[in-house]
Amino acid sequence: MNRVVADASALAAVTFQEPGVDDVKLRMMGAQVFAPRILQFEMASVAWKRIRREPESAVATLTLLQAALGEGSHIQWMDVNVTDVVLIAHATGLTAYDASYLWLAASLGADLVTLDKRLAAANIIET
Repeated sequence: MNRVVADASALAAVTFQEPGVDDVKLRMMGAQVFAPRILQFEMASVAWKRIRREPESAVATLTLLQAALGEGSHIQWMDVNVTDVVLIAHATGLTAYDASYLWLAASLGADLVTLDKRLAAANIIET
């Protein structure tokens, strides 16, 4: 089975049917999905922003968030080596959040699924 690490841009696209969803679904189809625990908080932030923009969609947004992150999501939550993440962030100019996805993908030998162009470019350089 193919292994992928999904970042917040990828999971948000799938969860909330945002632009890029078809590409992300194709890359994640049939794959074992891994993510650093920070993804839960990044997705919570995405949901919060959506609710701020469209308060009437709060219940639907929270329902989709729970479905994406809950037990049925099949995401395998992983801890990261924070020292290595800091070093990667420093070397690439990425945030520590984004560097955590790079570290996890590299440590698992997994493909990184992201719609973030800067993160995708750093992934090419790092691997």
